[in-house]
Amino acid sequence: MGEKAGEDFELPEVPEGHQDYRYTLPVSLTISILAVLVAGATLLGHRAHTEELLLQSRATDQWSYYQAKNIRFHEVQSIADLLGALAPADKEDISEKAKEFEKERDLISRRADRFDGGEALLEVGLVICSITLLTRRRLFWVGGVVIGAVGVVTALTGLFLK
Repeated sequence: MGEKAGEDFELPEVPEGHQDYRYTLPVSLTISILAVLVAGATLLGHRAHTEELLLQSRATDQWSYYQAKNIRFHEVQSIADLLGALAPADKEDISEKAKEFEKERDLISRRADRFDGGEALLEVGLVICSITLLTRRRLFWVGGVVIGAVGVVTALTGLFLK
């Protein structure tokens, strides 16, 4: 393994008549693994975006509820001013819940961004690995694997965001 990254590389001997397949097997295996990882990162990204939309909807519903309560509060307050009574003050709980949904939505959004970034890097790694089959240069295979590994790490960091 003392070869330089840009030099051609040799794999174990292949039976006579099958030299065209010398690079195909290991590079194809690498491409297959990267493709599976792309699918996984894509799935995680799509699920995170769906959850983000659901949380945005919940936050919007809470803010609508807060606004309705606020309007009612002002109506009741004007009547209370006339009657000298106090209006219920549970609006703060509603706004806090809306803020919690928004905070959770923001976290999910950051996770989705990590999954999307990992997916993009994995796809780039996959394409660069496939160039090896055309050029038969080890540099492309190594580069594709390295970029793919960075993509995996990027996607995995999305799982650990808090």
